[in-house]
Amino acid sequence: MKFKSLLAKPFASIIANKVKKEMYRAVEDQETIWQDLMKTGRKTEFGKEHKFDEVTSYEAFKQAVPIRDYEQFKPYIEKIKEGRHNILWKGQPIYFAKTSGTTSGVKYIPITKDSIDHHFNTSRNAVFMNLVEKGDTTAFDGKLIFLSGSPELERVGGIPTGRLSGIANHQIPRYLRTNQLPSYETNCIEDWETKLGKIVDETINQDMRLISGIPPWMQMYFDELIARSGKPVGELFPNFNVLVHGGVNFEPYKAKLFDSIGRKVTTIETFPASEGFFAFQDSQEQEGLLLNTNAGIFFEFVPVSEIQQPNPSRLRLKDVEVGVNYAMIVTTNAGLWAYNIGDTVKFLSTSPYRIVVTGRIKHFISAFGEHVIGEEVEQSLMSVADSRGVRITEFTVAPRIQVNGELPYHEWFVEFEQAPSNLPDFALEVDRRLRDKNIYYNDLLTGNILQPLIIRPVRKNGFIEYMKSIGKLGGQNKVPRLSNDRKIAEEMEKYLEGR
Repeated sequence: MKFKSLLAKPFASIIANKVKKEMYRAVEDQETIWQDLMKTGRKTEFGKEHKFDEVTSYEAFKQAVPIRDYEQFKPYIEKIKEGRHNILWKGQPIYFAKTSGTTSGVKYIPITKDSIDHHFNTSRNAVFMNLVEKGDTTAFDGKLIFLSGSPELERVGGIPTGRLSGIANHQIPRYLRTNQLPSYETNCIEDWETKLGKIVDETINQDMRLISGIPPWMQMYFDELIARSGKPVGELFPNFNVLVHGGVNFEPYKAKLFDSIGRKVTTIETFPASEGFFAFQDSQEQEGLLLNTNAGIFFEFVPVSEIQQPNPSRLRLKDVEVGVNYAMIVTTNAGLWAYNIGDTVKFLSTSPYRIVVTGRIKHFISAFGEHVIGEEVEQSLMSVADSRGVRITEFTVAPRIQVNGELPYHEWFVEFEQAPSNLPDFALEVDRRLRDKNIYYNDLLTGNILQPLIIRPVRKNGFIEYMKSIGKLGGQNKVPRLSNDRKIAEEMEKYLEGR
């Protein structure tokens, strides 16, 4: 064991013990965080407008501060971009995280001096928790790679601005800099295909031990490594043993990634976003992600069935129930107040508070009243694929309205790594699984309102070609699993097999 892993071992144990203590005082920590946020918020323009001086309880807070999305926060962001101080949080943000929105165009999410450390520290905590459980910190003796966006930042209203992954690159501590690949110059390349080639150049002969990124872009990295070397990734990097992932559900990518590696490695799931680092996998033995309850974020949860109502139920952590699908609302030390992040989660346990991410509020299909969500679609497809030895590369689903007198249906665009021998039979079994999971969908089929889903095979690299065509290849970009319209579906028709 080398010097860094020796040093990491006691430090990781300290961090792990701290997290373990915090996971059982989550409710108390949330109350303290809320009080601290309100104390600072009273001095801001937002706090004065919403009469925070008069807010002395959570019930009063709900009355004073309605749930907002980015479009409703935008006027405050514009004031910050004009150079004004103390708008949403004390002073000004130290960064804007730039992200694409489906309805608001480009979003500028503030990151403050108070919030920035939690973005890196939570990722560190996730790795340390799992390595302590495993009893192996040798990952720090070799090279680490974070497949991220460019760390080059522009200035918006005088504030450094860029992708969250690029901003996070600036926060990597000095003791890891010598381990980190690729080089800064390579990381700054905007074109993903050019950047990928340079990343492979710099890493193919290195002792890579930890690889982190969004699964589809890690797969592209692995594919290029294999194409260059003719070896599985696990043989090329014999000491590679930790894969950190987030951004999308891992299950659809897991089998192919492990195939590319040639063996299993420790996988660690994270739930980061520009608005905060919300949860992370703390154990290889327990299912779900540990909610990050002591990191400057106050959580509220709204039953998904109520999120479109004018006055939905808003629950604190202590009031949530296992198995209910909730929209997650956050108030943060970056100056977001009752902000709807757009993600939906479900609690697997409340002691400690562990969640799974079930989808996006806007990523669903309910063209006919079925309200099918991402979790149902992914589980239906992957359970059948696993049972039949079918490998999925990528997929997306959209409604197909009545055509030529046919009943409407859900159209699934699926790129197979290893296709089923009988596609219609495979599609019918996926449809059965989805009917079991969603009673509304089942009723529509039983009532002859819909016909069973239809799968359209996408040609090899079709999704990569699509993402490239819209300028979203690489970085933090990902294909939406579900759409309630046919914008993506119409584009994907260009990439079907035989086209």
